[in-house]
Amino acid sequence: MLSPIILFVYNRPEHTRETLYALENNELASQSILYIFSDGESENSTNEIKNKIKEVRAIIKERKWCKQVIIKESKINKGLANSIIDGVSEIIKQYGKVIVLEDDLIASRYFLNFMNNALDKYNENQEVYQISGFSFPLNNIEPKNSSFFLPITSTWGWATWERVWSKVDFDCKDYNILKNNKKLSYRFNFQGSYNYKKMFIKQIETHKVSSWGIRFYWNAFKDNALILFPDKSLILNNGWDNSGRHNDNYNIFPVLNWDDKYKILYYPESLIINSHYIKFITSYIKKRTSKFTKIFYKIKFLFVK
Repeated sequence: MLSPIILFVYNRPEHTRETLYALENNELASQSILYIFSDGESENSTNEIKNKIKEVRAIIKERKWCKQVIIKESKINKGLANSIIDGVSEIIKQYGKVIVLEDDLIASRYFLNFMNNALDKYNENQEVYQISGFSFPLNNIEPKNSSFFLPITSTWGWATWERVWSKVDFDCKDYNILKNNKKLSYRFNFQGSYNYKKMFIKQIETHKVSSWGIRFYWNAFKDNALILFPDKSLILNNGWDNSGRHNDNYNIFPVLNWDDKYKILYYPESLIINSHYIKFITSYIKKRTSKFTKIFYKIKFLFVK
């Protein structure tokens, strides 16, 4: 049985339409069930936001994007993190697995093929926590229509099973074991390439960060979990235009040489992390997240927009 797809939308009508067009163009869309969770307005929502929510809700009802479309409209504003936790929890109980998208993610034509094949193949492997549709560029390595394991989770087009989701502790009551442990922190920061620890501590202690993803990553990290990635990204994030909730124009991980017809044909039999790829990816992350690089691209954006 194909996995159900969950799409989370809010107030970005044009992004939502592009996401749905790409999803509709997937080879397995006509055989898949799509659940769309539409977040609602808050008490202090402006008229502009209210109108955009209405636009989004009109768009998701425009056509039959998949074999079956089930729409769930929230009367209140839950926020992205709570929407995803609640929505995934509801649907995954029914089906045992889910594929998840957000309203700024463009899926390649064979995205659903990759997700469903991997969900079936690693269903019984407890070490495998998640399937990622997004992938970091592997510099100087020619894509071979293959996939590999990394010890880091993803939030841009992903899938998982109920066996994983049901045991995730989103309260992260044991986060203190990370605070003063340098060795553990280095590993959690993906070999020191990005300060995930800072983001995680802010989430738990100050709530200035609202992320389901960093909490999911903590749970996967503690279990030494494996996450499957394609060797060329099957997801393109087109939300870096100041239209999202986080209002940013710096695309931290752009997809190079986008190919919406790229297909994954090979899946690893050995459940081991690809340490060879980690070297390239951590170097790439350090470069893309350095303060100098961010400042450069923010200045560039001012002059080219």
